[in-house]
Amino acid sequence: MDLFLEKDGDPQTLAFVAARNTRSEEALTTPEMEADAAALQAMMERQDRLIVPARRGDWLFDFNRSRDNPLGVLRRLPAELAPSADAPWETVFDVDAFCAREGKRWIFGGCVTCPFEPTRVLFRLSDGGSDLTRFLEFDLETKQVVDGGFDTPAVRAQATWLSGDEIAYFGSIDAFSATESGWPRVGRRLRRGQSPAEAEILFEAAPSDVTAYGFVIDPKLGGHDGPDTQQIRVFMANHEIGKLSLHVGDAKGFARRLPLPQEIGFDINHSHVLWLAKNDEQVASGSLVLQALTPFGEEPLASRRRILVEPAPGRAAHHFTLLRHWAVYSVDENLSPSLYALDLTREDAEPQRIVLPDGIEALYFTPLYADLHLGDDTLSVIGSGFLVPPTRYTLSLSDQYRRPVTHTLALKPQETSPAYFDADGMTSQLLEATSADGTKVPYHLVLPKAWRMGELPVLIYGYGGFAASLAPHYSGTTGRFVEQGGAYVQAYIRGGAELGPQWHSPVKRHGRHKAYEDFVAIARDLVKRGYSKPSRIACTGASNGGLLTGVMLTRYPDDFGAVWCRVPVLDMTRFHLFPAGRAWMDEYGNPDDEADRAYLLSYSPLHQIAQASDKTYPPVYIESSTNDDRVHPSHARRFALRLEEAGHTPLFHEFGSGGHGGAGNSGEMARRTALGYSFLRQTIMKG
Repeated sequence: MDLFLEKDGDPQTLAFVAARNTRSEEALTTPEMEADAAALQAMMERQDRLIVPARRGDWLFDFNRSRDNPLGVLRRLPAELAPSADAPWETVFDVDAFCAREGKRWIFGGCVTCPFEPTRVLFRLSDGGSDLTRFLEFDLETKQVVDGGFDTPAVRAQATWLSGDEIAYFGSIDAFSATESGWPRVGRRLRRGQSPAEAEILFEAAPSDVTAYGFVIDPKLGGHDGPDTQQIRVFMANHEIGKLSLHVGDAKGFARRLPLPQEIGFDINHSHVLWLAKNDEQVASGSLVLQALTPFGEEPLASRRRILVEPAPGRAAHHFTLLRHWAVYSVDENLSPSLYALDLTREDAEPQRIVLPDGIEALYFTPLYADLHLGDDTLSVIGSGFLVPPTRYTLSLSDQYRRPVTHTLALKPQETSPAYFDADGMTSQLLEATSADGTKVPYHLVLPKAWRMGELPVLIYGYGGFAASLAPHYSGTTGRFVEQGGAYVQAYIRGGAELGPQWHSPVKRHGRHKAYEDFVAIARDLVKRGYSKPSRIACTGASNGGLLTGVMLTRYPDDFGAVWCRVPVLDMTRFHLFPAGRAWMDEYGNPDDEADRAYLLSYSPLHQIAQASDKTYPPVYIESSTNDDRVHPSHARRFALRLEEAGHTPLFHEFGSGGHGGAGNSGEMARRTALGYSFLRQTIMKG
């Protein structure tokens, strides 16, 4: 039995990993790999990159990695200066020095800003890149860890400020405080110096829920004075991934569930809820709904609803936010974005469509101010494309008195990223493949400058699950692969939400095979169009995308010349036995249910491995991380071992740090990608 590989630290497990790491290092470490690693690291450490700052008080903040600080520094700049690369940035917190003092690897994950005292923040510090999070109080003015301040244990956790001296802390500190999935269930009012276990309970989700979290909206901090401007506490119980109950309460502890569907995405401010319907329970799936909150303690009424986006084929609202006085949202029409803003202070206001510059294939936006309660309604909007470096624009929605502007809205360009690769002669095009059931599946194809018809090396990336949407993005890492003669494909297969919620629902549970049929249809479409042939096509994906690539290896080996499988889910009969995996059963099914188990076994890569004497598999490179506490590395270990036992010769590498997302210092992250590129160079790019 190979279950010993589920035991981290077991001598047999350590020996297994060490032997295969040695083999993969020997096979993949080449001068070209070292050159890739050096180039990718230098790219991550470039000091002329595009900066998207966060403002707190009179300062702009940015997190920056460099050769001297590969783990990064938090730095600041006077707000009246432009946040350019050559500006006089001042270091506030040096992560490398902090880790050296503590003798432990912490990965910086951002700040939770205190709106009551904006110079105070909670640092999110991940234990080695894992999901275990420590919250540490820091004073941005003195540039010091606060003596006697908040310092929580490293567990799965969320936190937000309740006042200048209290936080709402959701932490999986013990069995009572955690859900069955291992995520936080109980929210507490935590004061400085107090043990989390002793803190007053504010909110509880059910043990069977995935997680719970919350935050505070204080209208008075945002300048909204009046009889109904008491503090609002918002709590969420996530019943399953993508299903939640939204509760609002007052400072006295009373909380009431808002009568909204469970399958929604949402944002909320002091006056409205903006929510995206993911089923037809109250409105048509795919609708983006603006709903006014009634005076505190009363339930919102359906008559106070306004549908901002009507569903239509190929239409999807992905990004949306509520500021003080504005709702801002983007809408994709067949993967082409548009941007809108609506003045919330005028009942008769109509959404304004904001003109986007040419060449933008994707955009996202983020408030300039680090907290909703601070500053004005200014957004940073970032537009880019596969071959178009991102540009940061400012969208100013308030005047000097923080009132909504009344003139026509327009993006003001601020700064454009330098090019990370030479895109001259490269092209990007949107194509469609036809899946087994006749569904048209879109994909982007990025072509190098020079290539031969029928011989094009192609790397196809996909995910296809949990309603996660992919979008065109500018990447120096991808650009280096294309510069070297490879083509990159981004596959918008079902399981994501690129074309709306209805793009996800058909592949849940017993429809999972449709996502795999979509993906292989793209590989075959590239051959049909004459771009490539199976031996020159590789696939890659991570997490649920690692499951996708595992299925490609075992179900469709003749359609690929290489498979790069990263932090994968591969045993569909045991994924739920690891705490985080219990949260995935709504997506995949329950392995303890007879019908679900039979379906899961029909595609589970670990159980579908054929003997090498019966089936030839393309080369496969499997990578994982020892401290991945989301998808246990035993999935990858056991898959590699069973492939070997069946007579195949996989490459396997388990990285000692980085967690599920592969976080680490710049050198570690660069080398991880470079090893994968070396694998591609020796397979689909060979010859």
